[in-house]
Amino acid sequence: MPNSPLIQTLAHRLREAESSRRPVAPVRGEIALDDMASAYAVQQFNVDARVSSGERIVGRKIGLTSLAVQKQLGVDQPDFGALFASMAYGDSQPVPLATLIQPKVEAEIALVLERDLTHGKHTFADILRATAYAVAAIEVVDSRIEQWNIRFVDTVADNASSACFVLGSRPVKLSGIDLAACAMTLSRDGEVLSRGNGAACLGNPLNAAVWLADRMAQLGTPLRAGDVVLTGALGPMVPVAEAGTFVTEIEGMGSVRAVFA
Repeated sequence: MPNSPLIQTLAHRLREAESSRRPVAPVRGEIALDDMASAYAVQQFNVDARVSSGERIVGRKIGLTSLAVQKQLGVDQPDFGALFASMAYGDSQPVPLATLIQPKVEAEIALVLERDLTHGKHTFADILRATAYAVAAIEVVDSRIEQWNIRFVDTVADNASSACFVLGSRPVKLSGIDLAACAMTLSRDGEVLSRGNGAACLGNPLNAAVWLADRMAQLGTPLRAGDVVLTGALGPMVPVAEAGTFVTEIEGMGSVRAVFA
């Protein structure tokens, strides 16, 4: 039901929740739990609205790359959302906490592409060839749904619960890092709050990138040179309750800081 009155109503509701910082009830009360098409239609309606208002898409994020989380939400695949230039922050650049509702942070590996990915079916080799470099990243996720009470259709409709992202400043060629084995820590004030590694992301972050490249090409919106791809969490997410600095360190990739002001 692309752009049906229901799709538009749900899209407007989520957009208003974001601007007012007042979360709303889950959308699954109005679209079925297995209605993936409608959930993505809600997401796309709001993506189109942002583009029409002058915002620029700079890449995509992959969510639900943990098999345990997929099982919890009753799905067998990840989801994706759009990344906009207005969502991008550099290492240690202040992120205004007042613009967020119920944020959480998670450590990720970001890929920056230098070639388009337009095949119907991609391989590891395609991703390796298309990637200019990887950087350590922190994704700030936020839900416009009350108390993070989400299932698959809720997070999909809500642009995969995205808010903003912070990129590190040490680009690393993929030939210089073992994406599956690299260890990760996410800490605040020296206290490690989350640990993980690349294998936590579908066994290897490149598995997530292959899935996304295929999906975007099938939808007619393939990943392009210059796009940022957030490949998914390397460990458990951590709530952000107050202003402060979170530091992610990824073996072989250095560190990145998200500073909430």
